[in-house]
Amino acid sequence: MTDAYIYDHLRTPRGRGRPDGGLHSVPPIDLAAQTLKALQVRCDLDTATVDDVVLGIVTPVGEQGCNLARPAVLMADYDQSVSGIQLDRACSSGLDAVNLGAAQIMSGQAGMVIGGGVESMSRVPMGSQGGAWPRDPAVISKTYFAPQGIGADLIATRSGFSRSDVDHYALESQRRAANAWQQGYFDQSVITVVDDLGLPLLSKDEHLRPGITLEDLGGLKPAFAAMGEQGGYNAIAQQKYPEVFAINHVHTAGNSSGIVDGASAVLLGNSAAGKAAGLKPRARIRAFASVGSEPTIMLTGPAAASRKALKNAGMTLDDIDLFELNEAFASMVLEYMRELNIPHDKINVNGGAIAMGHPLGATGAMLVGIALDELERRNQQTALISLCVGIGMSVATIIERA
Repeated sequence: MTDAYIYDHLRTPRGRGRPDGGLHSVPPIDLAAQTLKALQVRCDLDTATVDDVVLGIVTPVGEQGCNLARPAVLMADYDQSVSGIQLDRACSSGLDAVNLGAAQIMSGQAGMVIGGGVESMSRVPMGSQGGAWPRDPAVISKTYFAPQGIGADLIATRSGFSRSDVDHYALESQRRAANAWQQGYFDQSVITVVDDLGLPLLSKDEHLRPGITLEDLGGLKPAFAAMGEQGGYNAIAQQKYPEVFAINHVHTAGNSSGIVDGASAVLLGNSAAGKAAGLKPRARIRAFASVGSEPTIMLTGPAAASRKALKNAGMTLDDIDLFELNEAFASMVLEYMRELNIPHDKINVNGGAIAMGHPLGATGAMLVGIALDELERRNQQTALISLCVGIGMSVATIIERA
């Protein structure tokens, strides 16, 4: 196979996913186009050499429908020969976009591809696309469907994670993210999003709460207790897990991922394409994998996906220097750390989605860039990136500095 290299990456800041958020006025196509344009300018890229642009979009309806990737390419003034495709595997879509781009290169069918994602959660609310899985009674019954927050609380209940445990994890995510921004770790990889007049709108992740305290977190009400009891989802989950006498609802808005807007892009290519463009590879895609997992909890797949990716790469956990796991909920990160025996100082070292937010389709590619920047800063070699996925799945990718 041909090696697929990472040549560069950029992302937008993450704006609060509500009408008063810093990116709400920017349509998702513009978020994607500004990111693509910034990548082209920084790399002095002849866009006619790009074979494809792959964007993860988890809610591909309305402003985010109709294969947004292709018109975003045109809005970014790329050559008309550049094709585009959008994909949806829920929360891992941005990472899947990178993996699909890498697969095209590794198979010899493309020389240069951009993989990334976009999600404007303030303009296209999560769940707008509908679907049988959360709405068809027959499917709900067959799959024992319960919303992800119920699964997160179920993990905490089964594994004995207390409210204090998840709040302490969330506080550390906020501390690490605030430190990373203060130290300038993200400065070279986050673009400033501008309005139609070219005036700056947002240049820093907006969801951060650097001054939050443990007492503040402890004062927040459980987010999924009423849903579980009044919506009947606790009963559904307990049908799947009858050994659980009662679900302990410990997750709140403070220890769960934030709803935000954002976009990301990772420039991938083979060696020949990089040389022709005058670019030096920063890392290569070593391996990737996807798995299915138990769909009621739906958050426990990352450990299995990580093991599968390691097997594909001929590596072990000891070969990985850094881990990036999307912080969908605090309990699922704690469970992953416990199952794989990963120390906290090797995972999400610059905070995660609890502090900075989770722009669904864009997050996976953002994590690739964050991991690569941190490997370079620390002069380390390998990172494993993973996300849990709705309906019980997970994707993992291993990168290695070139």
